[in-house]
Amino acid sequence: MPTRCGTSGSGGSSRGLYGADKAAAQQGRRRTPESTLHLIGLAGGWPGALIARQLFRHKTVKQPFSTIFWGTVAVNCGALACLWMVPTLSSLLAA
Repeated sequence: MPTRCGTSGSGGSSRGLYGADKAAAQQGRRRTPESTLHLIGLAGGWPGALIARQLFRHKTVKQPFSTIFWGTVAVNCGALACLWMVPTLSSLLAA
């Protein structure tokens, strides 16, 4: 359950950050660093970032941002697969 709550929280945070960054870009204000967007995604916020990228049409084509973004998705999915496939590791992390 903590994983779900953490992911939901970071997903909402990433949607908010992408929206704020898009607004800042349109208004010529200071932007959210790309490294911050990637860290939030890596912390489990990639589903929210994926939705926000399409919703705001923000950072959908830019390279190398997109490549790094999909790398963070792969790392998250790999980590989740490891937790599901290794019950001992899963029980250790849940404790």
